[in-house]
Amino acid sequence: MQIVDRRLNPKSKSLGNRQRFLRRAKAEIRDAIKDSLKNRKVSEAEGSEKVTIRSKSLREPSFSMSRNTGKRDYVLPGNEEYKVGDEIPKPQGGGGGRGNQGSPDGEGQDEFTFTLTKEEFLDLFFDDLKLPNLIKIKLKDLKAPKTARAGFTTDGPPARLNHARTMRKSLGRRLALRRPSLSAIEELEEELAAAEEETPRDEEKITALKLKIEHKQRIRRTIAYIDPIDLQYNRFDRVPKPTTQAVMFCLMDASASMTEPLKDLAKRFFMLLHVFLMRYYREVHIVFIRHTSTAAEVDEETFFRGTETGGTVISTALEEMLNVVKARYSPADWNIYAAQASDGDNFHDDMPRCMQLLDKEILPICQYFAYIETTHAERFNDVQETPVWHGYAETAKRFKHFAMRRVSSPEDIYPVFHELFSASDKAA
Repeated sequence: MQIVDRRLNPKSKSLGNRQRFLRRAKAEIRDAIKDSLKNRKVSEAEGSEKVTIRSKSLREPSFSMSRNTGKRDYVLPGNEEYKVGDEIPKPQGGGGGRGNQGSPDGEGQDEFTFTLTKEEFLDLFFDDLKLPNLIKIKLKDLKAPKTARAGFTTDGPPARLNHARTMRKSLGRRLALRRPSLSAIEELEEELAAAEEETPRDEEKITALKLKIEHKQRIRRTIAYIDPIDLQYNRFDRVPKPTTQAVMFCLMDASASMTEPLKDLAKRFFMLLHVFLMRYYREVHIVFIRHTSTAAEVDEETFFRGTETGGTVISTALEEMLNVVKARYSPADWNIYAAQASDGDNFHDDMPRCMQLLDKEILPICQYFAYIETTHAERFNDVQETPVWHGYAETAKRFKHFAMRRVSSPEDIYPVFHELFSASDKAA
């Protein structure tokens, strides 16, 4: 008996070997993935990924005989000095072991590049993370059946009869079979009546007209106006409607103090969050809201590359988020997430309004709200709190699904993200 494995395996590699390789090179693959994310768009971050790792991770395990046990005989070609039983003295200065200096002829091993599938990418990158507040997720993980149009059928209840399509089918059949119209028969009858009133009467003409009228009437009776094959009924199928959908709101301060490096830090965090949500939801929408003293929903390019600046009033972004939620994303149907990036500056009198919006309107409908304060490295250890940090700290004490962290370099992004979504800290 022969067993043939016909599963789709990557490029002549067995699936088992690939899985063992991914487990062995897991640490280096995750590091390579984190480096590759920086050049992607937020909405494109969840696809397959080419990664490059060092060749040492490709070394296969090998087995050899122990040098300290057993008896071994060697036959060395070209030997004219020794015979069996002679002892060879150990060379002075040690043997020819491997060194760590560069090769003088430039030879060596290249790095290895391969492509991860989307599933492998997500499994490796987020294997120890999960979403908080999973009780609501489980309720929304069900598929609710929904009635959807599925074309037409030739039978069904009268209430589903599609009159327009039925009449089009009937007309096409009658034209193809050349069914005489009622007006054509009436014209022949008028011509027959006129012929009968003529003097002298032309009997041959009258007879021919009667035969023609009778023939057309017979054809008209034979070819029905509506035939059963013309009937077209609307067809409906009950299809499962996935309810595992989420919307991610990206709120970012666009004032002059948010420099391009700080915006890049925000982008990396938003990218990780989007990839992470794609692991749990079938559909994820992204809403970009950029604000200075006013806020507006924008596209991704404007969100990160826009040049307009101004004062900072964070409450405008929170109000814009609520407007979008009310217009398009009902909390009853959508899992709502929000990530806010700011350098911590805000108009002082605006903080009470921000905290009121968060406490009363936004956090009650959110699955999770993360505030990321971006700062330059030299200010990271500054003990002085920013206005936003000081105000949000009070909100964080009241809501477990509100988190806040500070980042100052790209190296901080993944550890902070890992801390926010660590599976060990979240209860299902």
